[in-house]
Parts: sequence; structure tokens; C-alpha cells
Amino acid sequence: MDDASVAAVGKLTEALETVERARGHLYSFHQLTGSADATLQEAVAGLRDAGHTDLADALEQDLVGRNVLQGRWTYQVVEEYDDGYWSVFREHEQRVRDALLDGRRHLYEASMKDRERTHGRPGHAAVPD
Repeated sequence: MDDASVAAVGKLTEALETVERARGHLYSFHQLTGSADATLQEAVAGLRDAGHTDLADALEQDLVGRNVLQGRWTYQVVEEYDDGYWSVFREHEQRVRDALLDGRRHLYEASMKDRERTHGRPGHAAVPD
């Protein structure tokens, strides 16, 4: 495997890792929005219990259960991202690794580790014991 191919696949994998992080943030967005909606419902109940039914009704009718994007709750955003961009990105990264690196992962990092570690020193082993 030539160095240019290993470096290029390393960049592709780095891009996928960034997409994975973005996906994690999307799941955080999903969970935080759901949590906010549940807390909002508690606030609506509290306003209603305190006798502020008009304010509670307005919040309940306009905000509780509202779409975050046109026609979508957050789970639908997550599903669309997973089924579209994320899945396609992963498939392409895997196909390129299979074609150029026999499917091996993190080959760029493995070669960097071998270059940068101090052979024979404690804490610098090539692989786990």
C-alpha cells in the first residue's frame, strides 16, 4: 500500500469520524429537545394549577408537541440523517478501505504509531499484551 493512498484514506476516515461526532450532536439535539418538551409540559401543568389557564392553554396549543422543522419531530430528523447522509458516508468509507487497504482501519495512525513510539520502552508497545 503506497503512502499517498494510506494518507488519502486516512483523510476520508477522519472526515467520517467528524460525521460521527456530528451525528452524536444530532442525537443530543434530539434528546435535549425531548427533555425540554417534557419540562415545558410540567410548566404548563404548573401554570394551570396556579390558575393561569389562558397562558397554559396558549403554550399547550402552540408549543407542546410542535414540529422542530417543517413536518418533523427530532426523531424524524435523526432517522433521515441516519438513513441518508450518515449511512451513505459509512458505506463509501468502507468501500474505499476495502478497495485500497484490504479493509484495515486506522492504517495511517498505525504507521504513525510505529514511527513515533520508542521501540522497546515501557508504555510504547506496538500492541496490547
